[in-house]
Amino acid sequence: MRADRLVAVLLTLQAKGRVTAAQLAEELEVSIATARRDLEALSAAGIPVYPQAGRGGGWQLLGGARTDLSGLSAGEARALFLLVGPAASVAPEAKTALRKLVRALPETFRTDAEAAAEAVVIDPGEWGRPATERPELLPVLEAAIVDRARLRIRYAAWNREPADRVVDPWGLVQKHGRWYLLGGVDGAERTYRVDRMLDAAPTGEAAERPDGLDLAEVWERVTAEVDQQRSAATATVIVDSGIVPLLHTQFGQRAVGAVEVDPARSRVTLTAPTEAIIARGLAGWAEYLEVAEPESLRRELHRLGAALVARNAPGEGRPPAQDSAPAPPT
Repeated sequence: MRADRLVAVLLTLQAKGRVTAAQLAEELEVSIATARRDLEALSAAGIPVYPQAGRGGGWQLLGGARTDLSGLSAGEARALFLLVGPAASVAPEAKTALRKLVRALPETFRTDAEAAAEAVVIDPGEWGRPATERPELLPVLEAAIVDRARLRIRYAAWNREPADRVVDPWGLVQKHGRWYLLGGVDGAERTYRVDRMLDAAPTGEAAERPDGLDLAEVWERVTAEVDQQRSAATATVIVDSGIVPLLHTQFGQRAVGAVEVDPARSRVTLTAPTEAIIARGLAGWAEYLEVAEPESLRRELHRLGAALVARNAPGEGRPPAQDSAPAPPT
C-alpha cells in the first residue's frame, strides 16, 4: 500500500463517514479490488476501520477516530506506522505522507510511531526463491524493535543445530517475500532469517542500538557481502541452447547471460559459493554441455561421473545404459 494513498483513504473515511469499496475506488481513481485491499490492510493492521454489512453498509472509522489520528490508541498508531513505514524505502513521495502522519499524532505517540515507521525496509530485488507466507514470529520482532527490547531467539541455521542467541533487534527487511532480522550480538552486526527462528521472546532488558543507525545502509552491506560469497566460484559453460532457460530456472540470478556461440549453442556464465555447487547443478545436464573454464570444474564433473558409474553400473536385472544421449529439450 502506498503511504500517500493511505492518507487519502483516512481523509475520505473521515469526510464521508462511511464509504463502499466502489465509492472509495472512484474517489481515489483506483480499482475496486485495490480499494478493498487497502481497507482490509488497514483493518488487519489494527486501525479502527471496519466493514458494515447490509443495506446502506460500507466501511467506516469507528470509536470516534479522526484523520488527525488523535482518536488512535498508542497500539493502533504503532500498527499504522508499521504498515505504512516501509513504503518510504521504495516510494520517495511516501516520506512526505509519513511526515504529515507524524505531525498529526498526539505528541506522546510520536516516538513510538517514528520507530515503527523505521522498523522495516523493503528490498524490491530478487534473492533466491520467493517466500509467500508471513512468519508467525514477525509481530514479536516488530514489537521488540519499536520497544527497543532485547530478544532471546532460538535459531536453526541451515548447517548447524538450533541454538539460543541474545540479540539487540535493529530492524526488519523484506526481500523477495522473505524476512530478515538485522541486529547486534555483543556489539557485532548480525543478520537472521526469520523463517529459521523457532522461538523469540523479550529478555526484559533494554536493547542497544547504534546512534544514527541507518537500516538501509546496514542492509546494503549485508547484501554486498552475501552477493560476494554467492559469486566466490565462477564457471563458463558452452551449452545446447535449448537448456539455457532450464539453467536459469535452476541457478536463478547466478546464471549470468547467454551469448550465442552458433545457431545451436550458447555460452553461459555461472556463479555460486563453491565450485562443487556448480558441478552438482550441472551434473544432471552433462550430455548437453561442455565446460570452457575452469579446468578444476571439469575434474569435479569427471569425479562425479566416475562415482555415479561405480555405484550405479548396469548389471543383471538392471536396465541397460543408453548408447547415446537423448535429444536436448527445445
